Amino acid sequence: MKIVLLGYMASGKSAVGKILAVNLNVQFVDLDNFIEEREKLSIAQIFQTKGEIYFRKIEGIHLQELLNSKESFVISLGGGTPCYGKNMNFIENKSISFYLKASIDTIFERLKNETSQRPLVAAIGTENLKEYIAKHLFERSPYYERAHHTVWVNDKNLSQIVDEILLLR
Repeated sequence: MKIVLLGYMASGKSAVGKILAVNLNVQFVDLDNFIEEREKLSIAQIFQTKGEIYFRKIEGIHLQELLNSKESFVISLGGGTPCYGKNMNFIENKSISFYLKASIDTIFERLKNETSQRPLVAAIGTENLKEYIAKHLFERSPYYERAHHTVWVNDKNLSQIVDEILLLR
């Protein structure tokens, strides 16, 4: 069994994924970390030295590699992963997917104090952050909504979200 968690930045994919994997007694895989290990570069270095097109290409290749494996695991995707190439088709056919859906306000509240961990947020600045989130969510929602299940994360703790996923799977 492969469970894929997708959604926007700061929706809780990695935090939920780690707990869910423990509950299911399977491995947890963060796609960005997996890519960094395979490419021997950070995501930021890949973007800087090889560009976004290269990153999106290898992201799809590594996602397919994972989803074609025989192992069971929980995988958290980068926020943009479902939106490129045939990634969402592959996710639909090879896994049980969950969209961790958060409101613009929830995402904003989580991101506004994370500028040191998230260079993208630092570059945008908090004054433009809500508009940036709203635009991105509008563009990405058609992909996210294709997940097998949608779990609203607003005002829920990690245990509540994990329990809901366990009930839906």
